[in-house]
Amino acid sequence: MHVVSEQNDAPLVLVDRPRPEVAVITLNRPERMNSMAFDVMVPLKAVLDEVTHDNSVRAVVLTGAGRGFSSGADHKSAGSVPHVAGLTRPTFALRSMEVLDDVILAIRKLHQPVIAAVNGAAIGGGLCLALACDIRVAADGAYFRAAGINNGLTASELGLSYLLPRAIGTSRAFEAMLTGRDIDAAEAERIGLVSRTVPDGELLDTCYEMADRIAGFSRPGIELTKRTLWSGLDAGSLEGHMQAEGLGQLYVRLLTANFEEAVAARAEKRDPVFTDER
Repeated sequence: MHVVSEQNDAPLVLVDRPRPEVAVITLNRPERMNSMAFDVMVPLKAVLDEVTHDNSVRAVVLTGAGRGFSSGADHKSAGSVPHVAGLTRPTFALRSMEVLDDVILAIRKLHQPVIAAVNGAAIGGGLCLALACDIRVAADGAYFRAAGINNGLTASELGLSYLLPRAIGTSRAFEAMLTGRDIDAAEAERIGLVSRTVPDGELLDTCYEMADRIAGFSRPGIELTKRTLWSGLDAGSLEGHMQAEGLGQLYVRLLTANFEEAVAARAEKRDPVFTDER
């Protein structure tokens, strides 16, 4: 276990390796429902930067300690923003938002697929954290809320108005963001906000099994699939995106013997071992 940043002797971000090639990042401020205080988000960004370059990690699980995934902005104990000495209030505010934006972008840019194990409340910025992940799995007791509107602000923050319509469609996203109502785990699964809902006690094991399966495939195959899935959401045309997909497929097909290994493994009734080499 690797511990990042401590406040009053309490570790704020944990990194565990429960399985070979799988890293679990845990926001560990349960008394504040893992709110997005800067004292948590700054070390989280450092962890993401470290994990993306750790070539022993093939899949990542992001979760929260206690009963919350993340409750979003912390209005009581926001923590310290780095590198803001001497700035005026407007620039301080801009730098503060940039710190949080960088966390969302870092999750999206991670080489490895990221699975959000949503164990409880994912509110406001916490919902954005979950949406930035590639896959979301919810415990029965989890719920989601675009909370900005409830706080007299806009519901648009940290890419939410970009990510949520792409996850659940425009009409559902407009309703969720304009009404600020809670979406429970069952509804989240029904509308596609999460890929599946599982009993609370099975959440991490389900995510570990998913991560193990991902880790068994070709590294460039997984990385290129993640990239093309995200880029496809912004593709200017089907034809252009198909060409990008085709180049990725040819890249792995011609530069590795993975396809031949898959065919041989099926014939021999065994699991394939992809070396990503020719």
